[in-house]
Amino acid sequence: MSDTSKVSKADAGTKGQAQQSTVAPSDDPTAAPVSVVDPRLLIREEGLKGYWTEFTRKVKGGELGSLPVVIGLIVIWTIFQLQNDRFLSADNVSNISYYMSATGMLAIGLVFVLLLGEIDLSVGSVSGLASTLFAVFSVEHGVGVWLSLVLAVLVGIGIGALQGWFFAKIGVPAFVVTLAGFLGWNGLMLWLLGSSGTINIPSDSGPIHLLGQSSFFMDQAIIGAYLLAALGVVLSLVGNINDQRRRKAANVPFRPTSEILLRVGVLALASFLAAYVLNDAAGVSNALVIFLAALVIVDFVLRRTTYGRKVFAVGGGIEAARRAGINVPLIRITVFAISGGFAAIGGMFFAGQTASATLSAGGGNTLMLAIAAAVIGGTSLFGGRGSVWSALLGMLVIQSIQTGLDLLNMNQSIQYMITGGVLLGAVVIDSVSRKSQKAAGRG
Repeated sequence: MSDTSKVSKADAGTKGQAQQSTVAPSDDPTAAPVSVVDPRLLIREEGLKGYWTEFTRKVKGGELGSLPVVIGLIVIWTIFQLQNDRFLSADNVSNISYYMSATGMLAIGLVFVLLLGEIDLSVGSVSGLASTLFAVFSVEHGVGVWLSLVLAVLVGIGIGALQGWFFAKIGVPAFVVTLAGFLGWNGLMLWLLGSSGTINIPSDSGPIHLLGQSSFFMDQAIIGAYLLAALGVVLSLVGNINDQRRRKAANVPFRPTSEILLRVGVLALASFLAAYVLNDAAGVSNALVIFLAALVIVDFVLRRTTYGRKVFAVGGGIEAARRAGINVPLIRITVFAISGGFAAIGGMFFAGQTASATLSAGGGNTLMLAIAAAVIGGTSLFGGRGSVWSALLGMLVIQSIQTGLDLLNMNQSIQYMITGGVLLGAVVIDSVSRKSQKAAGRG
C-alpha cells in the first residue's frame, strides 16, 4: 500500500475534525501533494488514552506548566492541615486570600520584567514610596484621596519608565539600575516620612477603606462570592469557545468542545468551593477582588494583544525580535513602567492593611517574596516563558507557608529558610525543564 493511501485512511479516521495540510514530496516536485494530519488532534481523538500519552510526552519533554506548583500546594496544605486543623478553616483561608494580594500586585509587574529575562530590584522601595506619597498628598497637603492615589501610581509608572530608559537606551544593566533605585527611592521615602517614620491615614478615606481587611465585596453579601465565581466561569467558557471558533476559522488545531467543558467544569468546582469557604468566614475582600481583576486584565494583555506577543518575542530572543521589526527599547521601557505601576498599586494595598505609611512599607523581605512568587508560580528567570497567573499560584504557596508556620508558632527564621528552599526548588525545576526541552528539540 502506498504512503498516500495510508495517509488517506488516517484522514478518514479523524471524522473531519483534524486539520490537514498538503506537502509535496521533496524528491519529485511535480508529484501530487500528500495530505498530513496534525498529530495533536489525532491524539485527542484517542480519548483518555490519547490525553495521557500527550501528558507523559510533555512531562518527559520538560513542558511541566503549573503542575509542580499545584502539587506543591497540595502537599503544603496537607502537611499544615495535619499539624493544625485550623489551617483550612474559613477564617484562615480568608486571611491567606487577603494578605497575599499586596505582594501579589508587585509580583504581577515582576512577571512582565521576568518575561524579558531581566529583574527589577526596586519594586519594594517603589511600593513604599507610593504609599508615602499618598499619605503626604492626602494627609499633609489636603489633596483629594482619589487624586492622591492617581498621582502616587503615576509616580510609580514614571519611576519604572525612567529606570527602563537607563536600561534600554543607555545600556546600564537592569540589575544595577534597579539596585540603585532600591536604595535611592527607599532613601526618598525615609526623607518624606521624617523623624516620626509614620504617617497615619484615616481608615475611612476612600482607597484605604476599600482595601482594608474589614472591607468586603458587596458589603459581605453571600451572593457576592458566588457572583464572582459565576462570572469567572462564564468568562472562561466564552473565552475558550471564541478561541475554538477562531482556530477553526484559521484551520489550525483547536480544543474539542468536550475538553473545553471539562476545563470549565474543573474551574467551576474550584471557584464555587472557594466562594463557599470564604462566605463561611466573612466574604470576599475587596483587595482579593481587585487582585483577581488585575490578573484577568493583564492575562488578556499578554496572551491576546500584539503588545503581549511582543513582550514574549523580546524575552525569547532580542535579535530575532529586532529582525521582526519590534521596537525593543520601547518594549523594555514600557515593561519597567508597568512594573513600577503595579509596585505603586501594591504599596496602596500595604497602606490599606495598616491605615498608614510606615518605614516598613515595602521593606523587609517584600521584594524577595514578590520575586519568589513569580518564579515559584512558573515564570522562567531566563525569559520568554511564563504566565501572569504564576503571581497567584506563587503567592498562594508563599502565603500558605507563612500562615501555616504562624499557626505552628514557628520562628520567622524558619519561614525564611523554607521559603528559600521552595524558591530554589522552583528554579531547579525550571532549569531542568529547559534542558529537557532542548534535549527533546523544543528548547
